[in-house]
Amino acid sequence: MRVTSQLESMLRRVSKPARYVGGELNSVVKNWDDARVRLAFAFPEVYEVGMSNLGLLTLYDLVNREPDLLFERTFTPWPDMQAELRAAGWPLFTLESGRPVRDFDLVGFSLPYEQVYTNVLSTLSVAGIPLLASERTDADPIVLAGGSACYNPEPMADFVDLFAIGEGEDVLLELLHAYRELKVGDRRVPRAEFLRRAAAIPGIYVPSFYEVAYHPNGAVAAVTPTVPEAAAFVAKR
Repeated sequence: MRVTSQLESMLRRVSKPARYVGGELNSVVKNWDDARVRLAFAFPEVYEVGMSNLGLLTLYDLVNREPDLLFERTFTPWPDMQAELRAAGWPLFTLESGRPVRDFDLVGFSLPYEQVYTNVLSTLSVAGIPLLASERTDADPIVLAGGSACYNPEPMADFVDLFAIGEGEDVLLELLHAYRELKVGDRRVPRAEFLRRAAAIPGIYVPSFYEVAYHPNGAVAAVTPTVPEAAAFVAKR
C-alpha cells in the first residue's frame, strides 16, 4: 500500500502506526482490475490480535490462490485512528491496496467470540457502510460473517446480510464462486439476487429470509422461511 502524505500525517498522531500500512512478508497484492470478485476481510480486533488468528491466515491463502478472486485484509482501528479517519473524511481501507472497504463486492467478518460484536459495528461505521442490513442498497457491499460466535447469529442478525454456519474453509469459496457466476462486467451483483443464490447453499443463513413468530410470553414460537431457497433448518457445514 502506498502511504500518502495525508496518511503519513495521520499515522504520526496515532499509537502503533504500523498496524495500518501493510507490506508484510508474504502478503498478497493483486491487480484490482484482474479480479472478478473482491472480498475485504475485516477482523473485528486490532491488527496484532487479528493476525494471530489462524483462520484468517488460512482463508487468505485459500482465496488468493484463485487468480480471479481477491482477498484483502482490514482490522478494527484503535479509537485514535478511528478519530483521525473521521476527522479527515477518510473511509476505512485495506492493507494490501489501500482501497476503501466499501468499494469491495463483499465484506467478511470473523466472529470468534461475542465480545467483538460492537467492534463489527464500529468497523462498518468507519468504513462508511450502513449498519443495518435493511438500509443497504445495491451500491453497498454484501456483509457476511462466520466463526464460532455465529452458531447463535441472532444478536447480529440486523447488521449482517448472511452468516456462514460452520467451517469457513468449506463454504467461503462456494459463496465467492456463486457471486462470480452472477456478476456481469464490473458491476456489483444485485443484493436480492445474490442473497437468494447464497441462501440455497448449505450452511448459509440469510436473516432477512425468515419470519419469527412469538408466544405471548415472548418466547420464539416458530421461525419460517419466506423464500424457497432458504432452508427450514440451517445445518453446520
